[in-house]
Amino acid sequence: MTRRRSIAALLPAVAGLALCTTATPVLAAEDTASAQAAEVNFAGTVALDNCSGSVVRLASAAPEDPAVVLSNGHCLSEGFPGPGQVLVDQPSDRTFELLSADGASTVATLTATKLLYATMTGTDASLYQLDTSYAELEQQTGIAALELSDTKPAAGADINVVSGYWKEIYTCAMDGPVFELHEGGYVWQDSIRYTPECQTIGGTSGSPIVDGATGKVVGVNNTGNESGGECTMNNPCEVDENGEKTVRQGINYGQQTYLFHGCLVAGSEIDLARPECALPKPAAALPEAA
Repeated sequence: MTRRRSIAALLPAVAGLALCTTATPVLAAEDTASAQAAEVNFAGTVALDNCSGSVVRLASAAPEDPAVVLSNGHCLSEGFPGPGQVLVDQPSDRTFELLSADGASTVATLTATKLLYATMTGTDASLYQLDTSYAELEQQTGIAALELSDTKPAAGADINVVSGYWKEIYTCAMDGPVFELHEGGYVWQDSIRYTPECQTIGGTSGSPIVDGATGKVVGVNNTGNESGGECTMNNPCEVDENGEKTVRQGINYGQQTYLFHGCLVAGSEIDLARPECALPKPAAALPEAA
């Protein structure tokens, strides 16, 4: 995982662990190629004390809805969620530094009211609800939230990993989806593999992956194989449908975010009970076996 190196103290506790949905429409490659490139900057991105993140919204979100911040599950200030653990509607007063478009300054400090959702199972994501609405945020700062795409990025699509923590933009392409990504005791599905140009580092965890053509968020940056290890912490391995493992040293990865479209509802709440919601759910929320 590409969280800030200050988390090293946490790693012994998770040494036996390690990081790892449904079919949805894919943005056609020809549409991506023909679309005019979107301007990508730091507007909408935030810096956490240990990671990166972004203020995001669905296209259907109302101006009066509370704004939400997207980051990684492994960026929680309390430490990593365990394998199989899903956190929902937890109190939080975490703060986020909202950046100017050029990344040169902080335009506001945002405050969470609760952790809407977090997990490192199936995906590696966290979503915080803020005490500020989308309309208030834009009126007070001139910064608009980034829109979450409802489609998967196409292989070969130009992407940008925008780190609010380091104030750096990494530009590359989606090298392809990964069936499963295994890291320690964690398994992620349908991950995004980057081409080698995106050499993300510690602190870039939680950065939005922005489609270069649409300017929409298609994923969240979360890990990379640092030293060539196989399926160990900070050395994820790819596992295909047949169980074959592949190690790609120096290659980095993110997790797709289209799944939030089935689960985010009015008022910026998470409803995991919706039939169209395919996010991983707490064990208590799963239907009992017949």
